Amino acid sequence: MMNLNTDTLPRGNETVVAVPLAERLLVWLALPLLGAGAGWLLSAIADWVAGLPWAPFQGPFKLLASLPEPYATVGVLLLGAAAGLALALAAADEYVTVAVADDQITIRRGNTAQTFPRSAIGGLFVEGKALVLLSTAGVELARETAEFNVARLREALQTHGYPPLGEGDPYKERYQRWLEDEPELGPRANALLRARARALEKNDKEDAALLRAELAKLGVVVKDVKQRQYWRRV
Repeated sequence: MMNLNTDTLPRGNETVVAVPLAERLLVWLALPLLGAGAGWLLSAIADWVAGLPWAPFQGPFKLLASLPEPYATVGVLLLGAAAGLALALAAADEYVTVAVADDQITIRRGNTAQTFPRSAIGGLFVEGKALVLLSTAGVELARETAEFNVARLREALQTHGYPPLGEGDPYKERYQRWLEDEPELGPRANALLRARARALEKNDKEDAALLRAELAKLGVVVKDVKQRQYWRRV
């Protein structure tokens, strides 16, 4: 995940804590340029690497060395720039924006958005690099990971009259590490946690998030610490 250095932008009746425009422009410019530079470097060393019998990927380097100039260099420059542009698109999809209004909070990551009415929000806190929204019953409504500017986010919440942004999970003492077939949880919750453990092993964030939501419906809150799952009852 990309590191986010956030900024605060007022928009009508809401305050938007977002990635600064300058940083976004830098990413869009720097990554394609770096990709093009990597392509130029590959073109420059293709002849040399193709002549080393012990070097890996001999086939691609020999193919590149055999292509006529300037087409070979122009081609790898374009391919490198395209690869950098793809990375910039992936980075943009990881940006997190928090819009704080008097009556609701909206969290956006890429093209997805979650909106929570003020009446449903019981508290907010930062744990490590995660922003967590709690319901009035203590259920986790959202957990988004990014490098938030905590001071500016706290200021936005204060401006709209929300409870102060906490530092650390107020329920941290209630969590316990999940073990296979935990007797206190029952078969359904254990099955979901097993499936979620497999999703974490595969780094399938989307499936892990969906399974977290299913566990929340059962009154089980789960969080991850170094690929290990910890849970608590609501």
